[in-house]
Amino acid sequence: VPEDARRQIEHELSLIEELGYPGYFLTLHSIVEFARSREILCQGRGSAANSVVCYCLGITAIDPVRMKLLFERFISRERNEPPDIDVDFEHERREEVLQHIYEKYGRHRAAMVCEVISYRGRSALRDVGKTLGLSLDQVDRLARSISRWGESASVEALAETGLDPSDRTLLLTLELAGQIEGFPRHLSIHSGGFAITKGPLYDLVPVENASMEGRTVVQWDKDDVAAAGILKVDLLSLGMLSAVSKTLATVRETEGKQLSLASIPAEDPATYAMLQDADSVGVFQIESRAQMNMLPRLKPKTFYDLVVEVAIIRPGPIIGQMVHPYLRRRDGIEPVVYPHPVFEPILGRTLGVTLFQEQVMRLAVTAAGFTLGEADALRRAMGHKRSHEKLMQLKERFIVGLARLGLTREQGEAVFKQFEGFAHYGFPESHSASFALIAYASSWLKRHHPAAFVCGLLNSQPMGFYAPHTLIEDARRHGVPARPVDVQRSGYDCTLERLDAPGFCPPGGRHPHAPQAQPFALRLGLRMVRGLRETAAR
Repeated sequence: VPEDARRQIEHELSLIEELGYPGYFLTLHSIVEFARSREILCQGRGSAANSVVCYCLGITAIDPVRMKLLFERFISRERNEPPDIDVDFEHERREEVLQHIYEKYGRHRAAMVCEVISYRGRSALRDVGKTLGLSLDQVDRLARSISRWGESASVEALAETGLDPSDRTLLLTLELAGQIEGFPRHLSIHSGGFAITKGPLYDLVPVENASMEGRTVVQWDKDDVAAAGILKVDLLSLGMLSAVSKTLATVRETEGKQLSLASIPAEDPATYAMLQDADSVGVFQIESRAQMNMLPRLKPKTFYDLVVEVAIIRPGPIIGQMVHPYLRRRDGIEPVVYPHPVFEPILGRTLGVTLFQEQVMRLAVTAAGFTLGEADALRRAMGHKRSHEKLMQLKERFIVGLARLGLTREQGEAVFKQFEGFAHYGFPESHSASFALIAYASSWLKRHHPAAFVCGLLNSQPMGFYAPHTLIEDARRHGVPARPVDVQRSGYDCTLERLDAPGFCPPGGRHPHAPQAQPFALRLGLRMVRGLRETAAR
C-alpha cells in the first residue's frame, strides 16, 4: 500500500471511529455486496467518493488518493452530522435491493424516508379554490395565471385570464392561497432514503404503509431523520447503469467477451476522438445539446478532461463566469495566471479556474488559514441562502487570511466574489469523477460495440435524453441496421441478429467512429410497439 494511501486510510478510520460511524459504513458495504452478488450494477457517488474507506469497501469506484480528492468534503468533526453516501443501482433492479433491506432488518427496523410536499402557487390556488366552491374552469384559469414555478397569483393576473378582479370569492382565494404557500400538503416517498435502526423504528417515529405495495415509510423527512440521529442510507436508481449492464450482457452473449465495468480499457484514443466530434448521442451525462456544443471546444483527451466536461456545463461555473476563461486558457489564447503562487497546486489541473467545491475548501485552508472543518463550513454557508450572516463572518476572515499572503483587499474581494457566485451551484469534484466513470464506460461501449449499446439503451427505456427513434437512427449511422418488429422473430426486448455479410454501410458512407466490421443488426422488440402491454407482449 503506498505511504500516502496508508496515511489517508488511518486518518479516515480514526475519524470514523471517533464520530461513531463504523456501523454506517459496514451497513452500506453489506448492501453493495448483496447487489454485486446478484450482479446488479451499482456505484457510489457524491461526496462519498472523497473517501478511501468507501473506495476500499467497494462502495465507490474512484480512487481518491490518485485523484487527490478531499476527505473533509465528506466528513468533518465540525459538521456534526452523519455522512451522506448516495449509491446508484440499476433502475430496473433497485427494488430487489430495497426488498433485501426489508427482509434483512425487518419492517420494524427499516422504512423509507418521506418527503414533505409543500403548497406552491398553483397547488395552493387549486385546493383553496375547490374548497371555496369555485368551478373547475375558474380554478384552471387561476392556476394558469401563474407562469413560473413558485410564483404567486396577483389581482392583476385575474383580469388577464378573464376573471372578475372584484369578485370577493376570487380575492379571498388569492389571500388564503398566499397564506398557505409553504405549508405541508401531503407526504411522498423520498427518492431513495432508507432509515434503519437497531431497535423498533416505531418507538422513534411514526411509520405507515406506503401506497406502493411492499413498502413502508416513516412520516419524517431526511432532515428530521438526520436530526434524530437515525441512520439513513440513500439508495438511488440510475437508468444508465441498467443500460450498461444490459450492454455488457449482450456483448457476452453475442461475442463471448467477458466484459465488465472494471475491465473496460482506460484512456482509449478512439473513444476520445469520438467525443471530440460531439458524437455522444446516448452517452451518459454528455449527450445534451449544451454538452455536445462543449465537447469540440474542450476536446477531451484524458479521463480528467471528462471530469471537467461533466462539471463545466452547470450553473456554478456559468454563474461564476469560469467557462470561457477555462476554454481560452486550454486553447492557449489566454495565459494561465494565479492570484498568488499558493493557488497553483490547487487550481493547476483546472488552469487557474475554480470549478469544484473541493478547490474552494483547499484554498480556504492553504491560502486563508482555515481548518478543514472551517473550510467545509464556508462551503456550506456559500450554498445556503439563510447563512448570509455566517458567510459574511467567514468572508472577512478569508480576506484577512489572503492579506497575509500579500493580496490587497480588492484582490481578496475579487477571489471571494468568484467563489460566492460559483458555490451556490458548485459541483463536488468527487461527484463529477463518479459520473465521468460511467460517461467514459458508456462512450467506450458506443464506440466499440454500437449494436449492443443501442440494444441496451432501448431495453432500458424510458431513460436518457433522446427518444428511441433518435437512438435507432444514430445507431444506423454507426453501421447498425435496424430490423422492424416481427411477430415471428421479435421477443419483448430488442435483440441482435448476426449479419450474413458484416460491414453494413449506411447511405452517405461509413461513419468515422463506427467499428470496421460491425457484424450485427438490431431486431426491434415488441416493447417498441406503442400501446402493447408488457404482459401481452411476453
